[in-house]
Amino acid sequence: MEKMKVQDLMLPTDRFPTISDSATFYQALSALETAQEKFLSGESEQRILLVENKDGEIVGKISPIDLFVGLETNYSRVNAEETVKRFGLSYIWKSMQKDYNLWENPFKDLCRKASDVQVKRFLKTPTAGQSVQTQDTLAKCFHLFVMNRHDTLFVFEGDEMVGLLRFSDVYQKVSQTMKECGL
Repeated sequence: MEKMKVQDLMLPTDRFPTISDSATFYQALSALETAQEKFLSGESEQRILLVENKDGEIVGKISPIDLFVGLETNYSRVNAEETVKRFGLSYIWKSMQKDYNLWENPFKDLCRKASDVQVKRFLKTPTAGQSVQTQDTLAKCFHLFVMNRHDTLFVFEGDEMVGLLRFSDVYQKVSQTMKECGL
C-alpha cells in the first residue's frame, strides 16, 4: 500500500451526479433525495452530489448538512479559525450563536428560501485540508482523513478537479490488506 497513489483508488467526477451552482435550495434538496433513492435501490453507486459552475467545472459537493447551512445564511459570516482564536475552544458554540444570531430564525420564509437561495450562496469550495493531487500517496490522505474528519477528499490534477477519494474506499483497501496478512 505504501506505493499506492490517490489515482489508484479515486473515483472520477463523471461517476457522480451533478447539479449547477445556480440551482435553488429546493432543486438541491430534490437532487439529493433522488441521489439517495438511486443509491439505496442499487441503481447508482454514488449518493454524493457534485456541484458544477456555468463552465461545467466541478467546484464542490453538496450534502444534507450543507442544506442546513443554506437555511441559516448567517453561517457565511462565521470565520471558524478566527472564532477559535478569539474565544477559545470551550466557548465556541455559545459565542458563535450569540455573535452571529445563529438559528434565531432559520425557518422564517422557508418557502422563499427554497426558491430564491442558490447553491453557490452556501457551497463551500474544497480547502487545502480536503484536497489532494492524483500523484499524492495514501499516507497523506490518511493524515487528512484523520485530522480533518472528512468523508471524502477532492482529487486534483493541477488545478482541475478530476475525482473524489472516499474514506470508505480507503478503509476497504486497508481492511483487505490487513486480512491478506493472515492475522
